[in-house]
Amino acid sequence: MALLQWRRFIFFDKEFLKDHETNQPYERLKDINISACSSGRGQMIFGDNSGSIHFLDRDLQLSSFKAFEIKASHLYQLKQHNILVSVGEDEVGINPIVRVWNLDKTDKLGNPVCCQMLRAIPGNKPVAVSCLAVLENLTQMAIGFDDGSVVVYRGDITRDRHSKQRMIHQDKHPVTGLSYRQTTGSTILFVVTTDTVISYNLSSKDFKEVLDTHGCSLRCSALSDLSQEQQIIIARNEALYFYQSDGRGPCLAFEGEKQMITWFRGYLVVVSKDSKIQRPAPGLNSENKVANMVTVYDIQNKFIAFTGTVTEVLDVLCEWGNLYIVTTDYKIIQLQEKDTQTKLEILFKKNLYAMAISLAKSQHYSDGLIDIFTQYGDHLYSKGDHDGSIQQYIKTIGHLEPSYVIRKFLDAQRIHNLTAYLQALHEQGLANADHTTLLLNCYTKLKDVTKLDEFIMSEKELNFDVETAIKVCKQAGYYKHAVYLANKFDQHDWYLKIQLEDLKDYQKALEYIARLDFYEAESNMKNYGKSLVNKVPDEATNLLKRLCTDYRPSQGDVKTGSNKPQKARPEEFIHIFVHQKAKLIEFLEHMIQVQPISSSLLYNTLLELYLNNAAHESNIQSQVGHEKKALDLLTNTEAGYDLDHAMVLAQMHHFKAGILYLYEKAKLYQQILHYHMEQNDYHNVIDTCKKYGVQDPGLWVQALSYFARKETDCKTQIMEVLSHIDKGNLMSPLLVLQTLAHNSTATLAVVKEYIIHRLQTEDELIAKDERLIRQYSEETEKMRTQIQELKKSAQVFQGAKCSMCSRPLDLPAVHFLCQHSFHQLCFESYADNDNECPICAPENKKVLDIIRTQEQTKDLHEQFHNQLERAPNGFSVVADYFGRGVFNKVTLVTTGQGRGAPLQITERDRAHLLQ
Repeated sequence: MALLQWRRFIFFDKEFLKDHETNQPYERLKDINISACSSGRGQMIFGDNSGSIHFLDRDLQLSSFKAFEIKASHLYQLKQHNILVSVGEDEVGINPIVRVWNLDKTDKLGNPVCCQMLRAIPGNKPVAVSCLAVLENLTQMAIGFDDGSVVVYRGDITRDRHSKQRMIHQDKHPVTGLSYRQTTGSTILFVVTTDTVISYNLSSKDFKEVLDTHGCSLRCSALSDLSQEQQIIIARNEALYFYQSDGRGPCLAFEGEKQMITWFRGYLVVVSKDSKIQRPAPGLNSENKVANMVTVYDIQNKFIAFTGTVTEVLDVLCEWGNLYIVTTDYKIIQLQEKDTQTKLEILFKKNLYAMAISLAKSQHYSDGLIDIFTQYGDHLYSKGDHDGSIQQYIKTIGHLEPSYVIRKFLDAQRIHNLTAYLQALHEQGLANADHTTLLLNCYTKLKDVTKLDEFIMSEKELNFDVETAIKVCKQAGYYKHAVYLANKFDQHDWYLKIQLEDLKDYQKALEYIARLDFYEAESNMKNYGKSLVNKVPDEATNLLKRLCTDYRPSQGDVKTGSNKPQKARPEEFIHIFVHQKAKLIEFLEHMIQVQPISSSLLYNTLLELYLNNAAHESNIQSQVGHEKKALDLLTNTEAGYDLDHAMVLAQMHHFKAGILYLYEKAKLYQQILHYHMEQNDYHNVIDTCKKYGVQDPGLWVQALSYFARKETDCKTQIMEVLSHIDKGNLMSPLLVLQTLAHNSTATLAVVKEYIIHRLQTEDELIAKDERLIRQYSEETEKMRTQIQELKKSAQVFQGAKCSMCSRPLDLPAVHFLCQHSFHQLCFESYADNDNECPICAPENKKVLDIIRTQEQTKDLHEQFHNQLERAPNGFSVVADYFGRGVFNKVTLVTTGQGRGAPLQITERDRAHLLQ
């Protein structure tokens, strides 16, 4: 590419370096006959033809010291160390001398210390040095000579005893340039002569690589730092050539007689002869027309940053962030680079946004890049270049508000550009739900299924709102994409909703639920179980069985959760079988089989289903089968149904066997009897009384009342009932006669036997009572006689044996009037009271308790009669006193051993006993 076609800018301000004291161009160098120049470490260094070296600091203060006797021909200031390497002459005709100066140390005179001195000897005769290069780590130094020789000095160049020299190159053409390039593991030395360009790998036994068979003039080579692999630049009259260590690189055509090149912070400074000068250059008088053209090239961004004509150039130095041109009239021209913002503004005014972006990147101006991209995008948009503008707007993502760009491209004709921007927004993870919605709408409107697949089904991690994407795809009819997203991001509810409502793929939906963890599967079966049971009843019922017994997610793509078995409550799923009764029966039968201890709701529902099927079954055999299942369920000892609920169901469906069983289970014998009575089943009425009459004797009374109301011939039943009533003495004869009086068929012949038997029984009771009366009277008279004898005559105790241990009685002995005698030891061991016979004491105690009870109820009797006479409702008074035990019978039990009691009874007790 011809450099003359590059755009030209003035990115450097040119002015003479001025003296701080006089504010005039700096002219203190005019007294120095400069022979060599260098810079670095905050100063410019000059060597003169008298052997002195001069230092010019930032404050433009000049200092000097004598380095050589005749001339200082070459200077090299290292950048990483404050070391200056100089070449000069001390004697005429003798090989040049190399001196290394440590500028951090001074001698007694205040001059830098020379830490190394050696002679530059390429051969047997003195040869002038043409160029010099020093490795920054101070381990190597290369010197080129006019006779084409190159000598490399190895070792620490700051110490005499460690330096070793070796000639690596020898040619008949003078050496015009030397440059070191050091990388990891290798050290390259570029050697340039007037005829060749060669690279030497000094780390590999001086491996030589000829890069070109054309060289360049002295000072027309420089080392760039644009890339990681530094290149050497060769300036010839026809072009600029770039070389790497293994070959030639690009070439930039630029005609003109080049006299000097220098590399400065990414810029290539070229000094060439100006053959077209029409007027004197600054500092150039009218008599001397010699001038040079100084051009600064930005190689990376491909533009000319400065061009200007100056007086003949002696050297170009780089220091303090500026370029300094030393002219032959010993003045210094300063080229100060403009700041980046100023350069960008110049480019903006000319709408050179692409170049501005390139410049900002090369100078690491990241803060302003976004503004440049934005302005460039606006510029291209205004020109109608929407494709180009959207590319610039994409670069602003993360900084520029997306709505600024989206509003510009909402026009339907720009939907492709909008799609590109939104996709880039998602790729960088900065999209929100609205951006996702908009992008998917763009895809669907464009019907670009490929892009939609790439966006949704790509393995790349894109940050977007999943739920929004699913909604948009579903609304646009792209169910496959919606299902894919729902499955990938575990949006279970969306997946099932689309499969069931849109795709109608119930089998896949059921398989998906089977892979979920317990809680998700339970929730989704509650939500979608009804439709699944209706469409795929077998599979859905099987899944519910698993879910309610020993659920584990199916093998394969387990969505979430662990494999720990869990159980759901089966009663929570009964409602989903509303249209599938057969499957509900299957489900409930399975549950009560594997889990007998289940909720009563399961048993109640299953019973209701059995009875309902039996009621609606036209086939008698099938009806009997359903009723048998219902009865088996009721009679199952482990069944946990609700008894009352089961009774209601059995009655509603007229299930006789179930009703009777439940009445019996609940011990409702009266209801069983009434049921048979309602059915006019005389046989079962009698059987019920026989079966449960022992537990509830009142059943026979109710049976008698039932048969008594019947006008049909039921004499046999009445007679059987009367026999059981008579045996159990369940009713008085009068009440029996009153009950049967309502039945016209119950003649005297029916109750004849009953009446005769009852009269006989009454006669027997009367006779028995008369015998008891005579017995009690005789015993009372006998007791009175005993009392009189005790009062009037003495008692003789004739007992020979102890009444307690039955052994012969010996003294001391204890005798009671009841004729019981005891050893004193036996009496003390068994007697609770010293004044009472241990044998007669229990019977006496019973008698005394009866007497006390009678005394306590005496007042109650009197009070009862008084209240009964005054009460308007006598029955309520009787009921009250009956509950208080006033009418309880008191029985006196007499035994043959009761004769010892009178000694323990008071006079009042005796009177009551006699009564």
